Amino acid sequence: MKTNEIILTNFNGRKFKIHPYILDSIGDLIKPRHPLAIVIPGGSFDHLSKREGEPIALAFNNCGFNSVVMDYNLIQDAGDIYPDAGLDVLTTVKYFRDHAAEYQIDADKIVTIGFSAGGHVASFANSMANSLEYQSRFNFTAKIVLPNKTILGYPLINLHKIGFAIPKNATNKVPADQFVLNSALGVTSRTPATFIFHAWDDPIVLVTNTLEYATALQKEKVPCEVHLFNKGGHGFSLARTDMVTRGREWQDNSHAAHWFNLAQEWLNSEWLNK
Repeated sequence: MKTNEIILTNFNGRKFKIHPYILDSIGDLIKPRHPLAIVIPGGSFDHLSKREGEPIALAFNNCGFNSVVMDYNLIQDAGDIYPDAGLDVLTTVKYFRDHAAEYQIDADKIVTIGFSAGGHVASFANSMANSLEYQSRFNFTAKIVLPNKTILGYPLINLHKIGFAIPKNATNKVPADQFVLNSALGVTSRTPATFIFHAWDDPIVLVTNTLEYATALQKEKVPCEVHLFNKGGHGFSLARTDMVTRGREWQDNSHAAHWFNLAQEWLNSEWLNK
């Protein structure tokens, strides 16, 4: 497996890191090209959750994907989070489409996977890809930068639907643009088919985020599958025993862990219907 770090420059001239996990060639495969999973961790925009990075990428590798964990700019970094965080996603999609042969990637099977705050980045990036304003401003086309499918884990969609007050020292980082504040407003009929999972008892990113986004997808007739687990809290990642952090034993949740296999089944059904 190849795991070298790569530094890319996004459409706005900002540099950011990606961490690829590329499977080695193993010979004469019937399907020689792999789908690609672009993993976008959460972390409240002030850090990148390690539990939602490499473990997710490796889990997708185990299912025959090539994968990459994407960094994006945070509150403490110079400049604003947006538009650059979204542009980082679109630049990553373009990079791997441009280098599909080199990395043995099926350029028509690129999936973005965003967790929590990363779910906001992933969902808003889809809106940016389809926006004529952003296409003109940053000189890209949706065909080049839009992922084929999106998976959202307990995603932040509407910044007003969180279970706590935004700290005063971060309020100046909250964008004024209503389409950034609520990425559901940017859903169109061209938004990628989406799989969403969330816990009903999430105290941080309220489950109403998922309900609002799913409603927007339904209104635009975008294919969607949603799984709401009765318990799971926030940030359960793969919900496996080996992923539990000290003092958060609830992260071991064999029921919520089903999201991963369900997502694989969903993707397989989507590829068949392609």
